[in-house]
Amino acid sequence: MTGVGGRIRVVVADDHPLYRDGIVRAIRRSDGLELVGEMADGRQALAAIRELVPDVAVLEIKIPEFDALQVLKAVSAEAVATRILVLAEAIEGVVVLEALAAGAAGYLSKTIDRQRIRDAIIVVAGGETLLAPEAQAAIAGEVRARGRGERPRLTKREQEVLVLISQGHTAPQIAKHLYLSTATIKGHQQNLYEKLGVSERAAAVAEAIRRGFLE
Repeated sequence: MTGVGGRIRVVVADDHPLYRDGIVRAIRRSDGLELVGEMADGRQALAAIRELVPDVAVLEIKIPEFDALQVLKAVSAEAVATRILVLAEAIEGVVVLEALAAGAAGYLSKTIDRQRIRDAIIVVAGGETLLAPEAQAAIAGEVRARGRGERPRLTKREQEVLVLISQGHTAPQIAKHLYLSTATIKGHQQNLYEKLGVSERAAAVAEAIRRGFLE
């Protein structure tokens, strides 16, 4: 629902206070935007999206508790009208594709100027999809790799989770080690299982060794 005076209602979620504050200040300086919430984790972001249904939510991809992919999947499953703009420090093709498949309206590098993020909010609120040049290049590389029949690409976080699984750690233990929620770890585990074509931990480790992900 658009705010007072036709302004675009925005939620911002990033666990880095200074970075988040920069985006918040850019939004507050714009007559066409209205900040309706800011938070430091994905669980709070999802709750705010469900309650407030902002026009746009700006989410850091690796935000704690629920990461941006989990929030995207929940918003998509519940058919919430909020458009989600994802920000990332490092852009990986496999993650960009997963985000777009989950319904992301945009994917940008966190290195861009805050004013450009403000402009991007306006673009995605208008129904367009916006990708950073780095994201487009990463997608192209991922598509070429898949076309050559190469092994599935794991994200850095998925690789970390895989190693810990191979060492016998449970999801709660992995969550504690990586400073993430158990729900987030279970989400990464499910992604691993899907990419490896398995349905449980032992098979995942065996398949990962066969494909060269683990020694």
